[in-house]
Amino acid sequence: MTTLAQLKAGQLAGATRLDLACGLTEFPREIFQLADSLEILNLTGNALSSLPDDLHRLRHLRVLFCSDNAFTELPQCLGQCAKLSMIGFKANRISHVPAAALPPQLRWLILTDNSISQLPDELGQRPLLQKLMLAGNQLTHLPHSLAQCKNLELIRIASNRLTHLPDWLLTLPSLTWLAYAGNPVEMAVTVTGDDGTPNIPWSELELGEVLGEGASGIIHKAIWKPQALPVAVKLYKGTITSDGSPQHEMQACIAAGLHPNLIKVQGRVIGHPQGQAALVMSLIDPSYRNLAALPSLASCTRDIYEPETRFSLDVALRMAQGIASAAAHLHRQGITHGDLYGHNILWNATGDCLLADFGAASFHATADTLESRALQRIEVRAFGVLLGELLERSEGAVSEVLIELQKSCCQPDVLARPSFDEIEGVLSSI
Repeated sequence: MTTLAQLKAGQLAGATRLDLACGLTEFPREIFQLADSLEILNLTGNALSSLPDDLHRLRHLRVLFCSDNAFTELPQCLGQCAKLSMIGFKANRISHVPAAALPPQLRWLILTDNSISQLPDELGQRPLLQKLMLAGNQLTHLPHSLAQCKNLELIRIASNRLTHLPDWLLTLPSLTWLAYAGNPVEMAVTVTGDDGTPNIPWSELELGEVLGEGASGIIHKAIWKPQALPVAVKLYKGTITSDGSPQHEMQACIAAGLHPNLIKVQGRVIGHPQGQAALVMSLIDPSYRNLAALPSLASCTRDIYEPETRFSLDVALRMAQGIASAAAHLHRQGITHGDLYGHNILWNATGDCLLADFGAASFHATADTLESRALQRIEVRAFGVLLGELLERSEGAVSEVLIELQKSCCQPDVLARPSFDEIEGVLSSI
């Protein structure tokens, strides 16, 4: 992390990125010394409540992070920054988003975990908008103008106060990843102690090394002592994540049930000393690894694959079949995964795969309604993106049937896309 002393000493001339987290209460004017070069400014984790009106002097600024500060309003000066395309103000105290705060090149807006009850209609006049993260606010509706955002691919509106999903939302041609759990609109499945999932006392678990950490929790290797069984224990954090509430993630994990391409839930933890929510899950064989890495600032909504990643066509097809089967199973339970991405898929060299991370999962009606069909077909587009990524990295001639299936999954007419049952049929016929 850069120090304020380095900045004030003029040691950062020509820097394209600046990270400062040192209890700032005012914007350091010395940052303007970098006006000719600065592209990414990260002021997360300070005590700022305002930005200077002349912020536009940073004429190359593309990315601004100001999460975990004390803003009560999205600063209007942002709208004057000609190249600013990514804005992150998570976990502030923002209740007002002025139209003037929205820059013309806006592509990615993060306002998670604030107190916003209304968004300006002008948000829909940002045609480049791809990613909109609004979980953990007080929204009762979305501006109808967002129907004009034909490039909008990812929307996080979990843990708000929405009583319905607007019709236009379900017809957006590029919408691919949608999370809306924790709103009154959600057809929530109540998960109680009689759902068949065992309760596992905390005292029966012996925690070991940390296997991984995400936005919603920390995963430990553990031993379930009465069974002498190696397991994984996910301890959930209590805070709102970019996807939504960890409690809703836990609920969806349990409700998903058993499927060979999902990680098995062994039980829910009871009796944690601090009352922390946790799940005991099957331990995944170490031969499995993540298919891809998270999207970057540049790729925005597209996963990052290692340059050398290649599959045989058989392995790619097997993974596609596994994920389509898992998604079809979830949809039959009234669950959309919401984050069907390569970075949430674990795979091994033979093409065995597991769909993980239910942080963005939402519940919908199991009846075949126009709404439930549209919600499922939005997820089909996510599968189409994934299938395209697999085929791009496959060795050998790809059949025309697969190419056409991929196109069909991504077509702009949401309801014209195939269901996962139909996708399974096509894949099994190859």
